[in-house]
Amino acid sequence: MTLTSKLTAGAATAALTLGAAAPAIAADKWDMPMAYSASNFHSENGVAFAECVGAGTNDEITIEVHPGGSLFAGADIKRAIQTGQVQIGERLLSGHQNESAVFGFDSVPFLAPSFDDSEKLYTAAKPRIETLLDEQNLELLYAVPWPPQGLYFKKEVNSVADMEGIKFRSYNNTTSRLAELTGMLPVTVEAAEISQAFATGVAESMVSSGATGYDRKVWESLTHFYEVDAWLPRNYVMVNQDVWAEVSDANKEAIRACAAEAEARGLEASKAYTQFTMDGLAAGGMTVQPAGDGLMAELREIGETMTTEWLEAAGDEGQALIDDFKAMQ
Repeated sequence: MTLTSKLTAGAATAALTLGAAAPAIAADKWDMPMAYSASNFHSENGVAFAECVGAGTNDEITIEVHPGGSLFAGADIKRAIQTGQVQIGERLLSGHQNESAVFGFDSVPFLAPSFDDSEKLYTAAKPRIETLLDEQNLELLYAVPWPPQGLYFKKEVNSVADMEGIKFRSYNNTTSRLAELTGMLPVTVEAAEISQAFATGVAESMVSSGATGYDRKVWESLTHFYEVDAWLPRNYVMVNQDVWAEVSDANKEAIRACAAEAEARGLEASKAYTQFTMDGLAAGGMTVQPAGDGLMAELREIGETMTTEWLEAAGDEGQALIDDFKAMQ
C-alpha cells in the first residue's frame, strides 16, 4: 500500500465514524493552498484530511486542496488565510519570524534534533503559537514536523571553510542567518522553485530534509546530502477565524477530530519518510552520509550563536518556552 493510500484509508475510517446520517445541505467549499508538491507527504496528508472533513461533515463542508504553490506561493499563504482570500491553508510558520521570533522556535539549531524532542518542544510551544495566531485571526487545526534537516551541496564539504561563497537557498530567518555565519550567500527560493533554482545555478546548496530533496529530484543538480539533524520545522494548517465562527459546533467537532488524526498520521508519515527519502536520494546517485565530526563541531558552535540570537529576539516568552521544554527532558 502506498503512503497516499494509507493516509486516505485512515481518513476514511475517521470520516465514516464522524459522518453518521446527518441530513445533507448545500456544501460550503473551502480552498486549501499548500506550498509543496502533490506527492509530498504533507500534501498527501492534507488531501486525506480534506476527505475526512467532507465525510465527517456529511459534505456540509468540502475542501479542495491546491498543492505545489498553485493557488498562492508559500510565503503568501498565511496572509491569504488571515485576510479571507482562502478559508484554510498550510504554512511553515518559521517563515514568519519577522512577525514574532517565537514562530521560529522549531528552527533553533540543535535544540530539538529528534522526533521525540520535537514533540516535546511543540507541546511547550503550542499554547504560545495558538495565542499568536489568535491575534492574527487564525485558528490552528494541526501541525506536522518535517524530517530532520540536513545539508545539500554539489560538491564534497568537510568544513565550514568549504562553504565559502556558495549560493544557499534560504526560506526563513534561520536559514538566511546560517548562510551568513558559514560564509554562504543566501538566496530566497520557494519550495515550488527549488528544482529550477538548482538547475539554473540560482542556488547551489540548501538545508532541508530528505523529503524535499527527494520530491524535487535534486540529484539532477546536487551530489551530496549530509545528515546533520539540525532541526525539525513544522507545517501548520490554519483556518480563518471569521470562517471558523460560522461553522456549527457539530462540524467543528468533526473537523477537530479529522485534524487530530491528520496530526498523528502526519507524524508517522514523517518518520517513515525520513529513511525512505534518504534511500531515494542515494538511489538517484547522491552521496548520503552523516556530516564529519569536524564539520559537526563547527556547525554546533554556529548553532550556539544562533540560539543566543533567537533568545534575544524572542525575549522572556522564548526563554519561558525553552524552560518548559527542558523541564520535560
